[in-house]
Parts: sequence; structure tokens; C-alpha cells
Amino acid sequence: MARFSGKSIIVTGAGSGIGRAAARLFAQEGGSVVCADITAAAEETAEMIVAAGGTAHGIIIDAGKEEDVIRAVSVAGEYYGGLDVMFANAGISGGMANIFDTDVALITEVLRVNLIGPYLAIKHAAPKIAERGGGAIVLTASVAGIRSGAGSPAYSASKAGVINLAMVSAQQLSGSNVRVNAICPGLTETGMTKPTFDYAKEAGKMDRVGRLNPLRRGAQPEELAKVAAFLASDDASYVNGQAIAVDGGLSSSHPVTKQEYGKTAV
Repeated sequence: MARFSGKSIIVTGAGSGIGRAAARLFAQEGGSVVCADITAAAEETAEMIVAAGGTAHGIIIDAGKEEDVIRAVSVAGEYYGGLDVMFANAGISGGMANIFDTDVALITEVLRVNLIGPYLAIKHAAPKIAERGGGAIVLTASVAGIRSGAGSPAYSASKAGVINLAMVSAQQLSGSNVRVNAICPGLTETGMTKPTFDYAKEAGKMDRVGRLNPLRRGAQPEELAKVAAFLASDDASYVNGQAIAVDGGLSSSHPVTKQEYGKTAV
């Protein structure tokens, strides 16, 4: 497929995990990708894409700083003539402290990166995308933003904000032909969750990873990247203002005694 042929795309958090997988997928499907990350891993992702025959440019930015987001949008215009897709994916976990042990400075930083970052991406990308006749903005939220139980208070609050931001932005961009949607990953093997996966592998407990969802496993970044690419493409031309859970079915149920497939509930 070449769903992104001739398209200019920015991916934040492109240095690893979902962002890297998405940047590579966009490029494989013909897109010209600005790979943005707070570390030099952004440039590594761009080099991978170029080595595979794709088009990419890596830049180091802080996705929660307005001047850096403006620069990323400017780079897309300079290198690729404009902007068609923004995937605002960059985020941080902020640890697992509860409400009473969370330092105000920590929650401020989590909100700056995870919520203000996507806000800035929309603010500065949407007008440029509209200039090209329309396109898509995809935000990375989380199942932690849907309900309790999947992250710390700081992280969960930031991702709940992202979900609402997608809805509000879709409405405020009415008539622009710029769609805004969010993906809500469940447990996914990324740099953020690496300690969890590494521990499970070392302890021989990989069968317990993701055991609370019906698929009984965690996700790989490529599985999330495919959904982000769908939402960014014309295949999702009538999908707008939505938050799509990609979590193996985790968020489809309230807490309940699990019934094993093929077995009678006791």
C-alpha cells in the first residue's frame, strides 16, 4: 500500500516504541516523515527509514515546548512542502506514585509533556494541515485515561485530558477538513514499559503479562502503529473526534470473575 504517498508527516516520540514503529510504517507507505524526539534516537529512526529506501528527517525537540513544536512544523514545511499528518505520540509515565505521594512538580511535568504537548501539536499543526486541504491529527492517549486501574494519577489524568482534547479539537476544527482522533493503548512493549517486560522475561512470567485482557498478552508497538496509520489515512475519512482503545479488550469490561474459554463458570 501507499496510503501516504506525497504526504508530509510529523511523528513525535519517534525515537522508540509506538512512535518509531509508526514513523517506519508511514514511510513504508510512501510518506515523508519528520521523526521528532527528545533524544538523538529520533535521528536513528530517520536513518533506519532512509536505509530502507524511505524519506525521513530526524530532529531533536521537547514536544512540550511551544518553540520546539513550531520548529518541527517549520521543518516539515521546509523539507516536504507543508504538513498533512501530525502524530502527537510523545509521552512520559511519571512513575506509579499515588495521589498523596505525587509531587506537584512531577504531575506538572507529566501534564506538560503528555497533555500540553498534544495541545501544542494541534494548535500549530492544524492550520498548516488545513492549508493543504485537510488531513489528520492523531494523539496518543491511553486506557489509563478511560478509567482507573491502568496508571498513576498523574499519567491517568494527563491521558484523560488527551481524550477530551481530541473531542474538543474535532469540534473546533469544524469545516477545516482536519480530523482529530486518539488511540488508547493498553499494555504495550515500549521504552516506557521495558522494566515490566524485562522483569517478566527474566522471571519466566511472560504468561502473566496482559493476563487481565481477553487476548491474555501485551501488545507490540507495530499493532498500535497500524491503528494510528489507519486513523491518519483516508481509510478513516469519516472517523473524527474519537478515542479508540487498542488494549486486547481490557476496557470492554468492569471488574468481574473471569470465565475461561471452554469452561463452565463456577
